[in-house]
Amino acid sequence: MISRIADVDRNTLETQVRVCLNLDGVGTGVFETGVPFLDHMLDQVARHGLIDLEVRAKGDLHIDAHHTVEDIGITLGQAVEKALGSKKGIRRYGHAYIPLDEALSRVVIDFSGRPGLSYDVTFPRARIGEFDVDLFLEFFRGFVNHAKVTLHIDNLKGQNAHHIAETVFKAFGRAMRMAIEPDTRMQDVVPSTKGMI
Repeated sequence: MISRIADVDRNTLETQVRVCLNLDGVGTGVFETGVPFLDHMLDQVARHGLIDLEVRAKGDLHIDAHHTVEDIGITLGQAVEKALGSKKGIRRYGHAYIPLDEALSRVVIDFSGRPGLSYDVTFPRARIGEFDVDLFLEFFRGFVNHAKVTLHIDNLKGQNAHHIAETVFKAFGRAMRMAIEPDTRMQDVVPSTKGMI
């Protein structure tokens, strides 16, 4: 399988974002987004997805973190889409259940070529530290629309907002890892009856 590496820049009047990734990495991460809790969550994706991931962003944080978080999701989606190329030889589907103490979340992903998001996560409070939990939905919506995946995220139980968020991002990393793994039985075949994704 060819190297699955991508380097994507997104520059707008609101944000400047750069994402570099290696889908066949060892789980290393470098994060400088100006949004510390998002950095922590992205580190979970890298570590549990075995993706080498570098995300650097400068945004209009003097307003709030909305544009920065959304644009990081968009740019990450673009980078994953670029790194996967034709998607030949991947498993395509991935899923994970991840617990953390009382919290349990499930993430299911399909590299279908069709953006679709089902997000059922309710947090017991509006903020985790300084982070507005509404922005998780914006992050995943941006990712889905630009990675062109179908993504189902369900928090099944939990009372601690930090635990809930962490189980979601760990499960996201694990599900993505499963879906993008090379399938030795598929080799150079696109995993679709259409012949393309």
